[in-house]
Amino acid sequence: MERVSELGDRLGVAPTCDAFGIARASFYRWLDRQRGKGGASRGRRSPRRLTERERREVLAVLHDLEYVDLSPGQVIARLLDEGRYLCSERTMYRILSECDEVRERRDQLRHPGYKKPELLATGPNEVWSWDITKLRGPAKWTYYYLYVILDLFSRYVVGWMVAHREAGVLARRLIAETIERQGIEPGKLTIHADRGSSMRSKPVAFLLSDLGVTKSHSRPYCASDNPYSESQFKTMKYRPEFPDRFGSVQDARSFGGVFFPWYNTEHYHSGLGWMTPHDVHFGLCEVKRRRRAVVLAEAYAKTPERFVHGMPTPAELPKEVWINRPTTETENRSTDGSRQIEISRPGRNMEVVLEGIA
Repeated sequence: MERVSELGDRLGVAPTCDAFGIARASFYRWLDRQRGKGGASRGRRSPRRLTERERREVLAVLHDLEYVDLSPGQVIARLLDEGRYLCSERTMYRILSECDEVRERRDQLRHPGYKKPELLATGPNEVWSWDITKLRGPAKWTYYYLYVILDLFSRYVVGWMVAHREAGVLARRLIAETIERQGIEPGKLTIHADRGSSMRSKPVAFLLSDLGVTKSHSRPYCASDNPYSESQFKTMKYRPEFPDRFGSVQDARSFGGVFFPWYNTEHYHSGLGWMTPHDVHFGLCEVKRRRRAVVLAEAYAKTPERFVHGMPTPAELPKEVWINRPTTETENRSTDGSRQIEISRPGRNMEVVLEGIA
């Protein structure tokens, strides 16, 4: 608190509290106590407050066998019919709460706290994302299951499969074959997926552990934690040739045999500087970008008046791709031995520098 008070005037109270992980309300309460405020109100007794004897009387009525199974609202209604008034409904709830007698009687499911996945890829075959989607079969309630493994940095589909069912054993086989085909070394790859049954299955978990692959999972009901696979599925299902139903599993596999080569080698991706996933995955972008720059330069030389913003340049290629961009924290030591911690948080166009932290 003292450090926030010292640095708040110069850096601002809000970013300083965020950097230290302190709530601003807590800081301001501490500041009021330091200034001597708020002390008189603690000892002041409200004239509307029940006396201790009245409080015991209310509690005794609520514990009575006649009222013990009733809500405070019903208790007050019955007491009024009997010509008695003890306190308001809210006061009854407050007294019961102080005695820890207001709680959910049913067994409630306690959801664990899920950590937000933070993944960063600066090149191909560093982070993969995989998911499964349903393809409607020839009859109602019949489906085929499409497994797709996508490279996060290049959006290149490194592996896919169509099966009759969703199973961890099938996913294990696809992942193993894809890792072998791409030549992934142990400890170099992270595979991200949602929390489907196949994604969390033991065969897949054991395989990733044996191959030295780090696994990552989305939070429940959070589609933004796996956006690249979802986007790829949308691209596929919005294609004009995508059928309403597939006649057979062979029909679905035949469609995948046409779509995925098109997606990898012909589909120009806006998020890749209008390059194809194949170009990014195999390092062909710089050559293509230089060719595009030559074409644009020639066009500018012929009609410069058409380019009001000057010489055009090809779209930039992404240097890094992420899911929930990780928070970066760098520490520097000054000549006097004090530390400077530079904290950059996602979604904020500012950096907070804290100096002289012990």
